Amino acid sequence: MSGASGTMLASTCEGCHGTDGNSNGPATPTIAGMSEDYLIEAMEEFRDGDTKSTIMGRVAKGYTDGEIEAMSAYFAEIGYVGASQSADAATVAMGEKLHSKYCEKCHHDGGSDASDDSGILAGQWTPYLHYTLQDFASGDRAISRKMKKKMDQLVAAEGQAGLDAIITYYGSQN
Repeated sequence: MSGASGTMLASTCEGCHGTDGNSNGPATPTIAGMSEDYLIEAMEEFRDGDTKSTIMGRVAKGYTDGEIEAMSAYFAEIGYVGASQSADAATVAMGEKLHSKYCEKCHHDGGSDASDDSGILAGQWTPYLHYTLQDFASGDRAISRKMKKKMDQLVAAEGQAGLDAIITYYGSQN
């Protein structure tokens, strides 16, 4: 490890993920407030090439395990601030119902609970959520068997409109 603190290392992330990890850019997620374990796993997957990316893989390759742990611990302690986005109320209501049926077992409290180690979805930018779901669907990002099964069931029952409604629901939460 370089000897740099988590705070120092994390400052390199602010250009894309925003000050203190709260994103202002619609294509990048807010990482503040995520669980330490989730962040470590995500960074390792980028570094090791398990998650395809345009930038993050190259960035993550520059960090040791200890540096990734230090940055993850730093961001886990920062307060999460969701993006402020407008959304159609009927679509949000549909998305909330679909979330309860297909996603709640892993993404607790409407996708806002960091302690479930599945990432915070509530309040993320909707373009980022669209891109990420596309990555899961295309195989560019590892997906668990359980999540794939639930996504396949959702798409079979509701089509793309169902996925869009869930994204709208998550994006509407602050």
